[in-house]
Amino acid sequence: MKSLCSVLLTFCTALSSLSGAAGFHVFGYEGRDVNVSCHYDEGYQGYEKYLCRNGCGDSDVLIMTGQTKKGRYSIYDDKKARKSTVTISDLRASDSGTYWCGVTRTGKDLYNEVKLEIRQDSCCDHVTEKESHDGGSVSFSCPYESENQNNLKYFCRGTQPSTCLQQALVTSDNEHNGQFTLTDDKEIRKFTVNISSLTQKDSGSYLCGVHRNNGFNVFAAIKLEVKEWCCVKSHNMSGIVGHAVTLQCPYLPKHKNNRKFLCKGDHHKNCRDVITSKSRFSMQDDVSSSLFSVTISGLEAGDAGTYWCVSDSQWGIGNYTKIQLSVVSDITVETNSTHPSTKHVKDVVLYVVVTVSAVSLIVIFALVIACKYKRHKVQGAEVNTYRSKPNTSEEAMGGVDIYENQEVVQYAKPMKSGQQNACSQYDNEGEDQPDYENITEDIYCNQSFHQGYNR
Repeated sequence: MKSLCSVLLTFCTALSSLSGAAGFHVFGYEGRDVNVSCHYDEGYQGYEKYLCRNGCGDSDVLIMTGQTKKGRYSIYDDKKARKSTVTISDLRASDSGTYWCGVTRTGKDLYNEVKLEIRQDSCCDHVTEKESHDGGSVSFSCPYESENQNNLKYFCRGTQPSTCLQQALVTSDNEHNGQFTLTDDKEIRKFTVNISSLTQKDSGSYLCGVHRNNGFNVFAAIKLEVKEWCCVKSHNMSGIVGHAVTLQCPYLPKHKNNRKFLCKGDHHKNCRDVITSKSRFSMQDDVSSSLFSVTISGLEAGDAGTYWCVSDSQWGIGNYTKIQLSVVSDITVETNSTHPSTKHVKDVVLYVVVTVSAVSLIVIFALVIACKYKRHKVQGAEVNTYRSKPNTSEEAMGGVDIYENQEVVQYAKPMKSGQQNACSQYDNEGEDQPDYENITEDIYCNQSFHQGYNR
């Protein structure tokens, strides 16, 4: 019985020691790391330190200074500062709870109570949406509670509170950083962040953060969309060198008394007014139609480019017209206006003309051969009237001088009796005539040709 009372007394004393220790809170985010730092008194530098949970029995000890690292836990003892620090990595929701920083000593150990709270690493339930345009600026207002009036304020990009302070773009301690400016008005408990010279790359999520000495830092979520600097109208025009072209520029009725101008350049930021710098540019303003026009006379190749019709000197979004002007020569216009089908038709016509010409040449050549043959035949008949009839067919064909031209002999042989009969046969039948081996045969079968020639 005595031994049992002794054990109970020891257990009760340990619980009393644990529960009576001074405690503090630590906050962390899921998936991140957290440091649990515990101070100890002078004289305990050489003692063993550890971190435990629950009743801190042997199975509840998570890590000791002799181990340095154990699973997700690591420990470091800064004896000069008399502070032991345990780092818990890859935090989980189940890590929330009560811990004890212990110092091993003879008899009763020393303990400090630590309450660890874990949250998801995301923000927030409400998101403020903002829009702006390329080249413009935008401001965000971030209110805070009076208790945080003197605390650090900061602004970061992203949605993760755990890294926001480390990756802050601007803070209340460093109010200017490039395109970012932070202004803290403590009287109305609101700090304002301004972003200038916006580009579309600045689109995304941001966090306004307020540091707290105890507990989680306070955040407000913002989503920014930077749109392309757009225009009322945007269209293309084309002009011819040496001619005139007129650019039409509509404007808002409320700008009727504003100065209007035509600006040339790839971007409105670097364009220049051409109406005042070039005498070939003239402008007319039709207030009743809310339209001004600019006429460019004696168009030159160098006039090609991007123009901006502006009626708002502040270059407000949507208060201008963008015109892309191209300049071409007469030859270029004629060439460009030629439709591919037109070229195809020209090629077909050329082919037909060439083909017809070739056939005509062949027909003419055949007619020439036929005429020569007919002349030779007539001359041969005249000679035969002065001399006796030849005994052979070769003598009936005439003298040697008539056939000195071998080409005539080759292409203009007289028809044989069989061929004449064939001509008569086709004329009687009235059917389609077959193709002839020699075009002269076709010519001599044509009775109209003989009649015309004999005349």
